[in-house]
Amino acid sequence: MSFGSTDYTGQTEVGNASPSPLRRFLRTEAGSAAALVTATLVALAWANISTSAYESFWQTEASVQVGAYGVRLHLRAWVNSGLMTLFFLVIGLEARREFDMGELRDRRRTVLPLAAGIGGILVPVGVYLAFNSGGAAQGWGAAMSTDTAFALGMLAVVGRRTPPGLRVFILTMSVVDDFLALAVITIAYSDTVNVPVLLCAFVALAVILLSWRLWVRRGMVYTLLAVVVWAWFLKSGVEPVVVGLAMGLVTYAYPASRTDLEHATGLFRLFREQPTPELERSVRAGLASAVSPNERLQRLFHPWTSYLIVPLFAVANAGIPAGVDELARAFASPVTLGILLGYVVGKPLGIAGASALATALSRGRIRPPIGWGAVFVGGTLSGVGFTVSLLIAALAFDGEQLEDAKIGILSAVICTFLVSRLLTGIIGLLPHPALARTLLGKAETIVDLAVPVDPDRDHVRGPREALVTVVEYGDYECPYCGEAEPVLRELLKGFGDVRYVWRHLPLTDVHVHAQIAAEAAEAAARQGKYWAMHNTLLRHQGSLRFEHLLGYAVDIGLDTQRFEQDMHAHAGMAHVAEDVESADLSGVTGTPTFFINGLRHQGAYDIEGLSTAVHIARARAAVLA
Repeated sequence: MSFGSTDYTGQTEVGNASPSPLRRFLRTEAGSAAALVTATLVALAWANISTSAYESFWQTEASVQVGAYGVRLHLRAWVNSGLMTLFFLVIGLEARREFDMGELRDRRRTVLPLAAGIGGILVPVGVYLAFNSGGAAQGWGAAMSTDTAFALGMLAVVGRRTPPGLRVFILTMSVVDDFLALAVITIAYSDTVNVPVLLCAFVALAVILLSWRLWVRRGMVYTLLAVVVWAWFLKSGVEPVVVGLAMGLVTYAYPASRTDLEHATGLFRLFREQPTPELERSVRAGLASAVSPNERLQRLFHPWTSYLIVPLFAVANAGIPAGVDELARAFASPVTLGILLGYVVGKPLGIAGASALATALSRGRIRPPIGWGAVFVGGTLSGVGFTVSLLIAALAFDGEQLEDAKIGILSAVICTFLVSRLLTGIIGLLPHPALARTLLGKAETIVDLAVPVDPDRDHVRGPREALVTVVEYGDYECPYCGEAEPVLRELLKGFGDVRYVWRHLPLTDVHVHAQIAAEAAEAAARQGKYWAMHNTLLRHQGSLRFEHLLGYAVDIGLDTQRFEQDMHAHAGMAHVAEDVESADLSGVTGTPTFFINGLRHQGAYDIEGLSTAVHIARARAAVLA
């Protein structure tokens, strides 16, 4: 059966296939870093060509009026307090997803990112105040918050050899960082608070939570309520971007269940037979209900925030005169030096120091999910402050002090990149065993595979006691499983210490012959020829009717009478059902799905992607041994 070219990312699902939201988030952030740099350069060029034109444009007032009620703000304020609310919505959504489905679903793992996030704020603030204790102390908030987009974008450039866990570490830590930064904005940098209006805003937030509890699923309801809450926060004097984070944090994330996916497939089949407007609405509602609101909102807003809103924020705020005189004044200013050294020196020291303190106080029970070298790399990368720093600087300063703060923030971006590149280069010179310990560490990873491999029960290809185990949940009629099969053969040939396990997940609602093919493989296993039948079935995925299976039994030398008896008696059904149950327990909804040493593999399953994952798993297993 020919499949043509492939990028080895496809998966048969009963619903809408998509890569991991966390992986999609990381890829989008890395790509958007270039847009952010470009926007910053545009702002600098505009401000230096004509400072008056730049400022007059962003000071232009615009209003939105509905009857007697309205909001009137400068264009810069519309960007900073309005559009940036969506940026913090995405941050809140990703944080909630990590709590519900990611690394932080094990609540013990929240301790270290929380400690690192707090340390990564307190130390830079201390450095800033050391330079400004008698002067511009009010600007201490501009030296505290990491820009997630820039940090992950830099990681994509300087950290090609770093473990995937470093991305998750930076992300979870920066979520804590952003949350605390927004609390600081709300408490320390808001205007005089109008308490009655603020109470109205909290009541509206409570209505949103109640609506969610009552299973109200109309997006327009939440949009209108969120706009009302935003307007009331603005009127109360509290920075309204906090609304975005709050809305993101209350939006649940959950994996699509096979029951929901099968229900969506049934609805689509009904629509195929009778394409009416009523069924079309039912199909759309069924598909939507199978995907969590968290994932739907991320897919909707993340490209807009990454490629439009954050770059627009940079254009609105990064424009400063950068002539020789301005730079000379700025680098003699304690504001600039406090922010620059707070980020470049204070951030990595605060993050690494807090992580080490948490590990020591817990006597090793709490430790980073990565090695200490990777922790330092994450600390240096977290020294890039841009989005929230510029936001706080605009609230805390004006005039020359604001220009000095912006120069400090932009200088920290450049210095962070150079220091991170130097550090990763030095770590890369270590010999392989030391490099593995430095980058991977000894923390145990979360095990996603609910039912461990049992060599006496599972079908295993490769050394029985191999250091790395690759488990695939597959379906013999799934074309993507057929595409993956030669990749897996190449993988097993290239690694001597990898064992491969196939577990059945026949998606009978989309592949009508998948169940009988799985039972045929189990019938062959009863005669000691499982893998021969397995290979034959994947080579003939378009011919899996009963008469074909009998022919394959003859081809591989089975006792056909016994094979036929086992098929009629459904002798392999129990084994297949156990595999399906283990797939459900592990949250598997599509084929192929891979687990490497119990950790779910995300992304491409080409030879490069799987080999990289196996290398990392083998190195980690060796470190923990």
